[in-house]
Amino acid sequence: QVQLQESGPGLVKPSQTLSLTCTVSGGSITTYSYYWSWLRQPPGKGLEWMGATDYRGFTYYAPSLKSRTSISRDTSRNQFTLQVRSVTPEDTAVYYCARGRVLERTSQSDYDSWGQGTQVTVSS
Repeated sequence: QVQLQESGPGLVKPSQTLSLTCTVSGGSITTYSYYWSWLRQPPGKGLEWMGATDYRGFTYYAPSLKSRTSISRDTSRNQFTLQVRSVTPEDTAVYYCARGRVLERTSQSDYDSWGQGTQVTVSS
């Protein structure tokens, strides 16, 4: 059974870069046809799909975040990472990593494995 675990700082200052890592166990991030996504849920709002990397290492981004978001991976550690540059308090959210076979979806049922989520607060 695939398990995902997010890690990273819980507090980031405005204008800095938010960096999170998703560590995958029980399966490889190079497994054919899977997308490994980052999503977030701001307080009081719905889930937002941010971007993904696929089994080949290609990356995909939500248009609204593309200019300041980067996703990369480390196949030797079976991890993929998210960076969001120039954060503002509007980036405060619970951040999730998830595995699925689709992109840009925000329904829990579109993903077969989720991390538990990690709270990131942007504040000075």
